[in-house]
Amino acid sequence: MTLEEKINQSETRVFKTVFPNNTNHYDTLFGGTALSMMDEIAFIAATRFSRLRCVTVSSDKIDFTHPIPAGTIIELVGRVEHVGNTSMKVRVDIFVEQMYQEGREKAVTGMFTFVALDENHKPTKIWTA
Repeated sequence: MTLEEKINQSETRVFKTVFPNNTNHYDTLFGGTALSMMDEIAFIAATRFSRLRCVTVSSDKIDFTHPIPAGTIIELVGRVEHVGNTSMKVRVDIFVEQMYQEGREKAVTGMFTFVALDENHKPTKIWTA
């Protein structure tokens, strides 16, 4: 399997509903809740790609470009963007759509870096062609 095939196969998509218990006083999704969801999707994509134990080591530039109101549907898409020796970068996008209308827009984008660990909790090689 090529690297591109492995990346495509590990892309992770999850849909969720934004309920009022996850919103702030503006009735939009809490930023921290969005980050938590994004980290989870990034973790799943990284694990599906590597099939190794992975841990988050950093999150880079998270852009919140559109509010995510209560009562909407969101799709989180995680995709491996870069593979190093022991680390990988996973991009996560959140798309928002109204429940009863067509169309959607990108609301949040962020990059998460993971390191793969061996059974001794030491960084381990991720990919060999």
